[in-house]
Amino acid sequence: MNESTQQRKAHERAAAISAKELAKMLSLSPRTVWRLLSAGKLPKPVSIGGSKRFLMSNVSLFLECCCDMAEFNARKEANNAS
Repeated sequence: MNESTQQRKAHERAAAISAKELAKMLSLSPRTVWRLLSAGKLPKPVSIGGSKRFLMSNVSLFLECCCDMAEFNARKEANNAS
């Protein structure tokens, strides 16, 4: 693995958090995080090295949208379109 790949992977880990870390941020239990995700009330995580991680960019946008998935999805689509 070359140095740039290692740096990219380190950045991905820093830019993504586990369900446990997200639960702590939201003052919820990790189980509640998974329940909310199953109900479609949280942004989808990504798989990194076989584990699910929530991108901090998505978490920040979700919180800016006052935890409203409809607004989150609309703003995310608008950001991707530009």
